[in-house]
Amino acid sequence: MKKLAVSAFFALIFLSGCSFEIDRSAMTPEERFKYAMSLYEDESYLDAIAEFESILIQYPGSTIAADAQYYLAMSRFKREEFLMAAYEFSKLINTLKASNYIKDAQFMLADCYYELSPDYTLDQKYSEKGIEEFQVFINFFPTDPKVEEAERKIAELNDKLAEKLYSNAVTYENMGMKGAAIEYYGFVVEKYHDSKYSSEATYNKLLLLVDRRRFKEALKESELFLSRYKGNPNTAKVEQIREDLLKMPQMTAKP
Repeated sequence: MKKLAVSAFFALIFLSGCSFEIDRSAMTPEERFKYAMSLYEDESYLDAIAEFESILIQYPGSTIAADAQYYLAMSRFKREEFLMAAYEFSKLINTLKASNYIKDAQFMLADCYYELSPDYTLDQKYSEKGIEEFQVFINFFPTDPKVEEAERKIAELNDKLAEKLYSNAVTYENMGMKGAAIEYYGFVVEKYHDSKYSSEATYNKLLLLVDRRRFKEALKESELFLSRYKGNPNTAKVEQIREDLLKMPQMTAKP
């Protein structure tokens, strides 16, 4: 009898829980948003997405429309749905230009592309887009505390782009295609001179120019290296190459 009573008690709790549902139809837009935010703060992002989307459909011109749009995008971001999050942040920026969320939305838009950026061996369109959007953030909000983080992430994405070009140059060099290797090392230096691959690309290009007896170009490259990469581990080697080049008769002969 006691066992039957306990079972009935738990069954009653279960049925009560199943029948309980918040009536959102009687809520004001502000109450509806507050409810959606409670889901967001509880990390119930999928349910929060449904609520924010519903708010935007039912109350598109309300005072909480921008809030709902921003947190819809943030919910997507939290779920690592970065492409969809980027779409929602872009929508806020393009359609709610007077919103107080514009600055944060611009940073988060860039951060979506940063998260989408793949290994350097793959297509780098998202890396390029991330750099572009972080730069927009820096240009429009130059005094914001997040500028430092934006600059750091731009540098990281630039390194990835530089690594892709540098890897191509090394591949060409290993295949004996020295002309193409020189060209690609040059691309690294021209496009990503602030990257961590720039000094090594300049050094490798210099060695290939000497190897191909393009001595005047090699001399210019050595001078570029010494002026740009002071204190580099290869500095002594480059100084010696420059000295050897200057001693060559064809380098000292008058035209």
